[in-house]
Amino acid sequence: MHRGNVIFAAATLAVFVPQCFPQVLSPPEILDPAMRGLQQKHLPELKAAAVDITSHHYPYRFYLSRKLDLTEQQEQLNDQRSIRFTTFQGRTVLQVTGNYFAAYADESMNQTERVKQTYLDVMLPILRATASRVHGEPELSGFAIEVAHHVRKKVLGVAVEHPENLALIVSFAAAEKVAASSNEKEQLAALLEGRVFIDGKPVSLWPDPPVPPAPAVARVVTAPPPPAPAPEPAVQDVSVAALQQRQSAYQGMFDRIVHDLDADAHFVSYAPPVLIGFHGKSYLQLTVTTNLAPADLGSQYRIAALAFDRHVSHLIRPLVAILPKGIDFDGIVFSSTVSAASQSVEFFLPVSDLRRYADYDLTGQQLINSGRVLINGERVGLELQSAEADHR
Repeated sequence: MHRGNVIFAAATLAVFVPQCFPQVLSPPEILDPAMRGLQQKHLPELKAAAVDITSHHYPYRFYLSRKLDLTEQQEQLNDQRSIRFTTFQGRTVLQVTGNYFAAYADESMNQTERVKQTYLDVMLPILRATASRVHGEPELSGFAIEVAHHVRKKVLGVAVEHPENLALIVSFAAAEKVAASSNEKEQLAALLEGRVFIDGKPVSLWPDPPVPPAPAVARVVTAPPPPAPAPEPAVQDVSVAALQQRQSAYQGMFDRIVHDLDADAHFVSYAPPVLIGFHGKSYLQLTVTTNLAPADLGSQYRIAALAFDRHVSHLIRPLVAILPKGIDFDGIVFSSTVSAASQSVEFFLPVSDLRRYADYDLTGQQLINSGRVLINGERVGLELQSAEADHR
């Protein structure tokens, strides 16, 4: 995720998004006179788009970059000026390049699923940041976005990780459409309308399934009609404006949470409760400090497990007692810094399962399994009992 604890505090965010680096190529560096002229003409808009891109909350750390396939240490020292006008097959496009430090497991996510996830998590925010700002430029045909993510697989029983370079070429009209949409199906339409390349090779996503052969002997079979498909759930608006509006509506309740629970929660004073968007859902972020004794420390998984069992789990029932029925957000993220270990742990937990846990219908492990756990910005699997026994 684009964060050390990307939603923990602005100070931490600055560590992973070094704002001292420019992200827009300076016009004199562009050799093509036409492209150089466009770069100069739209320089303020491109700089504003760069601010949106670098300040966006990504699930994993993301850096704008002139080069792909860098390690994160190399990336932090590398030239991050990657936003520029260029040409692709004779057409003018706005190109954005970056490295996304997500590592997808090959056995659980196929190539199409990886493309979809990186598109939704990274490329879509880039399209939103850029499309509206260069609106009306008659020379611009579309956008070229290149992002390198990572894939983990096992070779002869040994875990191997390698980069996978994803490129999307999309028309300006398609980019504008998806940038203005909150519907995931409409957003994904850009992948179908555009051209997708993996490691420089064009790929076709979601091909039509093969038509099964007709049966040798036709028979008339009387059968009940298939059930009507269930209506799709409404896509929740997790834009900044929508979240701020809901924040205002719930501010009194958030203030009560801080007042009633602070003695046990140890809320961080400069990071009050706030609604955030994550993976298309809205979460109430509670930023807390967990105090463990030096004797409790061990592996990062042990620290995370103890942070849940000894601190976070004790906040759930009094918190659920404050939450009214029918609240308009999906979950709670307990964003904890373990002071003795300088380690951040985030527990993204659905409200529905928090209520079940509060009613003793779920164990702590079942609650953990229903959500997501991030340690220092990286998603992990957390088995509480085995982790707490790990003193490494």
